[in-house]
Amino acid sequence: MKRILIAVLLLPCLGLAYLWIAEDMAPGDLAAGLGLATGLGAKLACSSQYLSGFDQQTIEDDLATYSPLMRSVRYAALPGGGVEATLYGASAQARYRPGLGCTLEFGPSALQGVTAPAAPVVSAGLPWPLGSAQGQPDARVQALLQAMLQRDNAAGLQTRALLVVQDGAMVGEAYAPGIDRNTPLLGWSMGKTVTAIMVGRLQAMGLIQPDESALFAAWRNDERAAITLQNMLQMTSGLGFVEDYVPGSDATRMLFMSPTVVTVPLASPLRHPPGTHFYYSSGSTNLLASLVFDRVGGTPQKMVDFFSREIATPLRLQGTYLEMDASGVPVGSSFVYAIARDWARFGQLLLDAGLVNGQRLLPEGWVAQAVQPNGSANDGRYGYQLWLNDGADELNWPSLPKTVYAMLGNREQVVMMVPSRRALVVRLGWSAGEYPVDTNVAEILAALAP
Repeated sequence: MKRILIAVLLLPCLGLAYLWIAEDMAPGDLAAGLGLATGLGAKLACSSQYLSGFDQQTIEDDLATYSPLMRSVRYAALPGGGVEATLYGASAQARYRPGLGCTLEFGPSALQGVTAPAAPVVSAGLPWPLGSAQGQPDARVQALLQAMLQRDNAAGLQTRALLVVQDGAMVGEAYAPGIDRNTPLLGWSMGKTVTAIMVGRLQAMGLIQPDESALFAAWRNDERAAITLQNMLQMTSGLGFVEDYVPGSDATRMLFMSPTVVTVPLASPLRHPPGTHFYYSSGSTNLLASLVFDRVGGTPQKMVDFFSREIATPLRLQGTYLEMDASGVPVGSSFVYAIARDWARFGQLLLDAGLVNGQRLLPEGWVAQAVQPNGSANDGRYGYQLWLNDGADELNWPSLPKTVYAMLGNREQVVMMVPSRRALVVRLGWSAGEYPVDTNVAEILAALAP
């Protein structure tokens, strides 16, 4: 039987899948496959064009790393800003809004009329993170980053940005051609950590607590009422959300085919007692994002204002976009774009135990709790939407200190925190395969001052 294999390494959140389209495929399965291709295409093409400033060839090349079929998707500009993607009669649209980024549209949008405040003002004369000046880089580290970037890209790894911070100061940064310190880049699942930081800020404001349960009205009369906020943060909720990236799966329907990102995970049944089993779930993160949305006022404008006032302004974020679904809930699992220096600002907040410029943004002790193993029976190497090196029989990164922890995203996005060296490393790129995080970060640490 004739089949077309579409090798989809569709990994917004570290999953692996193969998408098949066959002559005898059921209509529903075919619709799911086409919906995935057009939804993915419209969303990424829109954000890549309007936020990252990529040209059409770069956009199509990036998308083709997920599936050769993406070469057949056709793109057209939408009046007023946005992209429509079409394939074999199926189509999807993503609308661009200044300051908000791109959102998949399914009819009238709650984002109509929502405005995003301008980025906080920083002084060109002050060093990062309070200002925009780099300061004096470490010549040895700077040379290493430039050599590493060239080496990575000669090997086809598509590293786009490398940045290193030690003792709260940038000691080196390097960018691929066509990308610079003002280019927002997709973090994919590094957005999960941003979502956790928003939850931590709500806790500092007294609007949420880690031991809260009965989190959603739909859960209050069944066994899911026992799930706590901490279970959600640590990916130990026990929910049966399936993190597979195949047509019609929970994850693909949530991200690319649903007007609201909470509909699918909210309906997930309980598979394990809460707190006992670790399972990586983008659905859990988007449920957390919906809690943030509700606690700050339950409207898109109040969500935007909260992020600007409580996160972006104190951190001095200069190019971060928290993209939303059509209802205004942030797609915290996957759709955060930020410049490399802003990704480093999030990492520095964690290294500084939740303090920024003397202001306590996160509760005292919150970061210490966030980097504790989750207590599950199967894998403890995950904290509050953060990957941990330790917490199981084997280290995630054997060449690095046990205490390191990281924000990770598809296509090998990394912000690695190294508390023992008071340092962090940012790596942004588009690697279709594995990136040597362990050895490259170890090489960078060897170049840092003692």
